[in-house]
Amino acid sequence: MSYTVFATIPVKPMEAACAAVHSVVPGARGEDGCVAFQPRRAADGSATIMISEEWVDRAAFDFHHSQDYTTNVFAKYEGRLRSAPDLVEAELLKS
Repeated sequence: MSYTVFATIPVKPMEAACAAVHSVVPGARGEDGCVAFQPRRAADGSATIMISEEWVDRAAFDFHHSQDYTTNVFAKYEGRLRSAPDLVEAELLKS
């Protein structure tokens, strides 16, 4: 079973935050454990970035968050968040 997370990140300077997130996309998608990594911005115009992430398992997600390019983006976010990111783990609906 895969591990899926929806991250909602409320940022202050939107364009700088978008650039920071875009910088991790190639590395994230290139990781062996990445199934999907889709960053989006809120359609309502708010300074909010949402990332839909699917990894083969929790260990792959944790590995991603330990990579230099990921930790560097976290460092860029310091002082640029309106509040803490909201991470929600998700499972497929079962019929």
